[in-house]
Amino acid sequence: MITLNAEWTRLLHKYQDDHRDPRNQACHKVGIPLIALSFPVGATLVGLPLAGAMFTVGWGFQFVGHAFEGKKPSFVDDKRSLVIGLLWCMEKYGLRVYEESPAA
Repeated sequence: MITLNAEWTRLLHKYQDDHRDPRNQACHKVGIPLIALSFPVGATLVGLPLAGAMFTVGWGFQFVGHAFEGKKPSFVDDKRSLVIGLLWCMEKYGLRVYEESPAA
């Protein structure tokens, strides 16, 4: 279990606030896993073309979701949101791997 400090907990809450639209959430629930899984798939020479497609399609879902939400992607302002987005997505799938700081 990862314990998020107060700063990362605030970042998580901002990420949650920026992803309220159910259509955006659905797009992220597809796009984030595709992006994340593209890295281990791409670690093999054989998997490289598939990984490229997964990465590209995953980001496509992300940007479509933000068109629904009407907000820019969170990582534009803070690159740490790329990590927070993965934690957020894991929670959406029922895998809580972090706990928030009680001081947040």
